[in-house]
Amino acid sequence: MGKPLKYAVFGAGSWATAIVKMLSENLDEIGWYMRSVYTKEHLLREQHNPNYLSSVEFHLEQLKLSNDINEMATWADVLIFVIPSAFIHSELEKLTVNITNKTIVSAVKGIVPESGLLLGEHINEHYKVPFNNIAIIAGPCHAEEVALERLSYLTISCWDAKKAQYIADSLSSDYIKTKISDDVIGIEYGVMLKNIYAIAAGIAHGLGYGDNFQSILMSNAIREMKRYIKRVHKTKRNINNSAYLGDLLVTGYSTFSRNRMFGNMIGKGYTVKSAQMEMSMVAEGYYATKSAYIINENNQNKANTPIINAVYTILYENKNPKKVFKKLTDLLD
Repeated sequence: MGKPLKYAVFGAGSWATAIVKMLSENLDEIGWYMRSVYTKEHLLREQHNPNYLSSVEFHLEQLKLSNDINEMATWADVLIFVIPSAFIHSELEKLTVNITNKTIVSAVKGIVPESGLLLGEHINEHYKVPFNNIAIIAGPCHAEEVALERLSYLTISCWDAKKAQYIADSLSSDYIKTKISDDVIGIEYGVMLKNIYAIAAGIAHGLGYGDNFQSILMSNAIREMKRYIKRVHKTKRNINNSAYLGDLLVTGYSTFSRNRMFGNMIGKGYTVKSAQMEMSMVAEGYYATKSAYIINENNQNKANTPIINAVYTILYENKNPKKVFKKLTDLLD
């Protein structure tokens, strides 16, 4: 494809840090935009992110660091956004450069609250980036295990198979296996929904439900996810593939899962606000729950979503988790 494409990562959380680490296995230079001047200066001085995956040391000669989103968007050909969905709109509003000819990769695990759109849809509608230039990164893959170089798997989804493959190749290594898909919308919805189900798994754990119930909850969750995605984007897909079921399972069961951790605190009696204050990381599923619920309610042919509805009533209507889950147990099979 001519000269090598330049990649930049936007965000400085754990998943952004993990993606920079993956890219550093293959690329001579990686752009990295972060809002915090302190984080940038610490990285330049100590060679690691001060707040996330601090065990990962970077070779500074590989990194092009910037606190200027426009500088980085101008420099790079492939823009990988890893900013939490709650903050992505305000960051994108800083863009003054034209990105229509860039390849945009979403590693954002949620819906843009201000528009009610997936990031890919939001970028297409508001920044006129063609859908063929938009890709999605899905797991199952925890940032913490990338830091430990434990074998992990990624699915890169794009309607342009060549673009999907070169992004996949840039992320592949001895410990990262990749594959590609063309189910861009379905996978992006799956990435968002699995965080809601992980909150449900955490609430169940916090309430004292055991492994037997968790297995029922997860088997119902994947069927609910299938129904939901089919309503918003009907196409042929195997919901048991790793980008859907695998990502759901690792997010629902892993001790690294921030959404499960958040749900666990809710189940133990924390208020939403106190649980958010306790956590140093953003639980994307909190914001995704409201968006997913509203999208489904506004759909003329809405899906049957008892788990999403249960999590919504707990998080946004302040219903008692114990009573809500007691009712939920009668709806699952």
